[in-house]
Amino acid sequence: MKAPCGTWNSPITADLIASRTIGLSEIVLDGDDIYWLESRPGEAGRSVIVCRTPDRKIRDVTSPSFNARTRVHEYGGGAYTVFKGTIYFSNLSDGRIYRQDPGSPPRPLTPEGDYRYADLFYDRHRNRLICVREDHTGKDRFPVNSLVSVDPGDSQDVKVLISGGDFYSNPRISPDGKFLAFLTWNLPNMPWDGTELRVARLNDAGGTDSSRLVAGGWEESVFQPEWSPDGQLYYVSDLSGWWNIYRSGKAGNEPICPMEAEFGLPQWVFRMSTYGFISSDLIICTYVKEGTWALAELRTGVPGELRTIESPYTDITGIQSGPGEAVFLGASPDGSPSVIIYDLNRRKFEISRSESETVIDLGYISVPEAIEFVSGGGSISHGFFYPPQNLDYNLPDEKLPPLIVITHGGPTAAAGNARKLKIQFWTSRGFAVLDVNYRGSTGYGRNYRRSLDGQWGVADVEDCVNGARHLVRRGDVDGERLIIRGSSAGGYTTLSALTFRDLFKAGASYYGISELESLARDTHKFESRYLDRLIGPYPERRDLYLARSPINSVDQLSCPVIFFQGLEDRVVPPVQAEEMIDALRKKDIPVASIFFEGESHGFRRAETVKRALTAELDFYRTSVCAISSD
Repeated sequence: MKAPCGTWNSPITADLIASRTIGLSEIVLDGDDIYWLESRPGEAGRSVIVCRTPDRKIRDVTSPSFNARTRVHEYGGGAYTVFKGTIYFSNLSDGRIYRQDPGSPPRPLTPEGDYRYADLFYDRHRNRLICVREDHTGKDRFPVNSLVSVDPGDSQDVKVLISGGDFYSNPRISPDGKFLAFLTWNLPNMPWDGTELRVARLNDAGGTDSSRLVAGGWEESVFQPEWSPDGQLYYVSDLSGWWNIYRSGKAGNEPICPMEAEFGLPQWVFRMSTYGFISSDLIICTYVKEGTWALAELRTGVPGELRTIESPYTDITGIQSGPGEAVFLGASPDGSPSVIIYDLNRRKFEISRSESETVIDLGYISVPEAIEFVSGGGSISHGFFYPPQNLDYNLPDEKLPPLIVITHGGPTAAAGNARKLKIQFWTSRGFAVLDVNYRGSTGYGRNYRRSLDGQWGVADVEDCVNGARHLVRRGDVDGERLIIRGSSAGGYTTLSALTFRDLFKAGASYYGISELESLARDTHKFESRYLDRLIGPYPERRDLYLARSPINSVDQLSCPVIFFQGLEDRVVPPVQAEEMIDALRKKDIPVASIFFEGESHGFRRAETVKRALTAELDFYRTSVCAISSD
């Protein structure tokens, strides 16, 4: 059937995405049991700890009155751990750590107060938890971060082990119990700019003596330190320009398998993992090249021997390993993100749980094409192009589809080619989509990641504009019907492209940034100096903050925009959207907005997700799909 874009019926509905799709994260192995977190929009975004037993039975562990989530760094992660069947988790509503023994209700381990905990690790040698604590009880603007131990009994005793740095992560105890490895970094760095891997000796009382620097520094990013079963310390470093796996030993720090690929990720949340030990001489790992992830076995000799494992998965994260198996989150262009169990002996993959159990005919699924295009200064930028796809519909003769350019968040993040229902929602309705890995994205080496330094609001915008123009020149999309949308930092790129470039005909900002100066002054500790690299030091380069803020150049914006904003957002406060909306209305520019009670940075509730998608589609139908004679 031939029909205009935006009118196609699709089984990929807003209700499917909002109510029948869950989020999966944080795999933890405990003996033969496999645990993970499920974020459930249908339960107001509650995060539930789920367990799969060896007999393949899956059950919820935490009760409906608990939400296993943390807000350390605002983005969280590392909200729980398990040791011999006992679960330790952070509860979102009060920030306290709870202990849940089999068959018993949870009981609090930490005292009441304005504290947050993350990256929980069980120290089996001393029967205690080690974790990151964020202390908000002081009068200063920012909380105090430290590594602490928590008594797993009823004393509610919390002791500071390591302090003095701005941030900490990845506390890991050596197999013999004598050493504590951890990462630390200081402002203005983000963890992908520069971190230090340090090791402290644990004394008889369980405290720490002074720590020594193992690797890292101001311009070297270290990621995921792990002790091997035989007591050697491994980690990922971008010292060579690529995040590769290293080992620290008597011979110094040595790369195990140097290659132009990334074994690391930007550490926006805790408990990120790209490798795990099967034995002292065998690692199961994942790496990314040109936006696509691969699974591999790595022998730990020097040089290491890497063997790629044939698999259908192109997005692989959260690897955890046990005897003879690896468990990870995997997704593919035609399969939903899932908890995957890989049996090393049988060389077989098993899907344990998928984000969506709904079977969708592949005739409604658009398969992405990896593209490269020339952008500002002759640089080469990247993206994934999705043509419209719906087995029941085609566009009218001689009609090209409108294009939605998606700008990912971060901006230090990346777009992958695994199936995303939120993209298929658009392509199955007649829209084409370009998911842009603009300069600054991860997965293409440190030089590409740092090419956004000082150029945020310029290089990313150039890449989105040039990516759209590239597809217009190829004859894939209608150059008169170009849309741009993004969330958070991607929302800033969206608003900047709409303001400073005359290309797009409409846009959608999800909790996007419109005014940089107040963001630099008021945002939370983790990102409080992020803009130093992306734009320039503040207030010394206040001129750049003013010049690159869309709110200060609204007179240049002349196309329809829709805004979506959570009222509890502490990362990008609602005032950022409110001021932009007011300014556009004063210009009589078509503008729409929806503010959501109870939502923070990133929407979690089913009703929110459904309403936002439906409203955005309606907005494009009237503002873009009617531009030509569809």
